[in-house]
Amino acid sequence: MKKTLIIGASPNPERYAYRAAHMLTAKGHDIVNVGIKKGEVAGVEIEKPGVIHHDIDTITLYIGPHLQDQYYDYILQTKPKRVVFNPGTENVELESLLVDNEIEPVEACTLVLLSTGQY
Repeated sequence: MKKTLIIGASPNPERYAYRAAHMLTAKGHDIVNVGIKKGEVAGVEIEKPGVIHHDIDTITLYIGPHLQDQYYDYILQTKPKRVVFNPGTENVELESLLVDNEIEPVEACTLVLLSTGQY
């Protein structure tokens, strides 16, 4: 299973990050929720960015490009194998940084990847 860090986690059931957290855990993946909202999602507390997790396979982004630059160092220090850019989060600058640091950028939808067994 791929331990996944969700950037943009939200306790709001209307948000795709919320749905992804529940689908990931339902499919057996451990998750780390990172965001600015307080609360929990899928039984996991939402934490502020800061603690570097060194056992992350995938980071899935649910924040727009205009907010991502404050997470660049956090993402690079986490050293995931890949970063999933969900629709609306695509960012050429961050994708280039990832490639330079041997992290695979993936433009896809986490929910679709999970639903189709491609995650």
